[in-house]
Amino acid sequence: MFEVEKIRGEFPILQQSVYGKPLVYLDNGATAQKPRCVIERVAELYRTENANIHRGVHYLSERCTALYEDARKTVGEALGTNDMGEVVFTAGATAAINTVAYSFCEGFLSEGDNIVVSEMEHHSNIVPWQMMCQRKGAQLRVLPFDDEGALRMECLDGLIDEHTKVVAVTQASNTLGTMPDLKPIVERAHSVGAVVVVDGCQGFVHSEVNVKELDCDFYAFSSHKLYGPNGVGVLYGKREWLEKMPPFLGGGDMVKRVSFEKTTYADLPLKFEAGTANYIDAIGLAEAIKFLRTLDRKGILAHEKSLLDYATEELGKVEGLRIYGTTPDKCSIVSFNVEGVHNFDLGAVLDRSGVAIRTGMHCAEPVMAHFGVQGMARASFALYNTMEEVDTLVAAVKKAVRMLR
Repeated sequence: MFEVEKIRGEFPILQQSVYGKPLVYLDNGATAQKPRCVIERVAELYRTENANIHRGVHYLSERCTALYEDARKTVGEALGTNDMGEVVFTAGATAAINTVAYSFCEGFLSEGDNIVVSEMEHHSNIVPWQMMCQRKGAQLRVLPFDDEGALRMECLDGLIDEHTKVVAVTQASNTLGTMPDLKPIVERAHSVGAVVVVDGCQGFVHSEVNVKELDCDFYAFSSHKLYGPNGVGVLYGKREWLEKMPPFLGGGDMVKRVSFEKTTYADLPLKFEAGTANYIDAIGLAEAIKFLRTLDRKGILAHEKSLLDYATEELGKVEGLRIYGTTPDKCSIVSFNVEGVHNFDLGAVLDRSGVAIRTGMHCAEPVMAHFGVQGMARASFALYNTMEEVDTLVAAVKKAVRMLR
């Protein structure tokens, strides 16, 4: 049995009340809460082990450097790579994707080339590519999805051609929950020599990931959605590409030697880690991964699917409610609207019932345009949510509908 109550005890924030009601936190797609071990580890680092890494010869610096590089090994193991040169710490998934966009496109994108993104991408996996297309005179192409939220794979051959340099796609949509089969996308992209960039922000949380089996060229995820600290993320890149790409940022720690005549860059992965790294939160991310290792991974995924199925069934009984994203293998995200009720108003009423959901465009405005809406309400479930919380959500939605419609 999946011991959800035991797990909930590890998350201090979940023990509080909001407006006199028990907190029901269903905004995990935006950021997940942190277990006690992560909170305490970060606090302990600041209390007893904090010192700038890589550059000091004193004890604290060497100690923190070792912890930082151990964190990299923990992340690499979780991703499925043994090459730590392929694991780059960044300021977040957005920074990771921008690093690839600027570094790769600076060296390999030319006028007349094209970049393919899917219609369901988060803005972080659209805007950087759009900017680079404008800068380089390249074309941005869009792989559409159907009204169930499934990518239209039959369009791949018409979009990806010999001028395609990058295919950027999500592993799991933050709005629709869709988890597309990436294998045919990777194979098609590689058949024309294009690289594949995967946004793993939701996918890394809600599935089992091995970048070597996936065979993507780049993979980005953020710590704060994986129960780790905010302000740090990870870029995985195949060594062959990271070695060819110019660095995105210049400064300390990413150099071997600097003179006014020439600068020689550091070996991977430091070549892409300019400046003082967020080493405290990187170590905190490793602590979150270690915490997840103590749990039954398959049990977590099964529990999240049970929450998703139950919420989909019960919300579907609400008159006038439409759920967006109905593919069978989606992750635990439910986005919806109720006829005659604005999503902002719905979210505000739910808040007074202690239920925290997300409203608006979810940084996925093209998804909203596809369905002809200005926004959606979104409930996103995590390993610590319960069936009782789903009941509270549904009851609060019904109450809000009675009040607002």
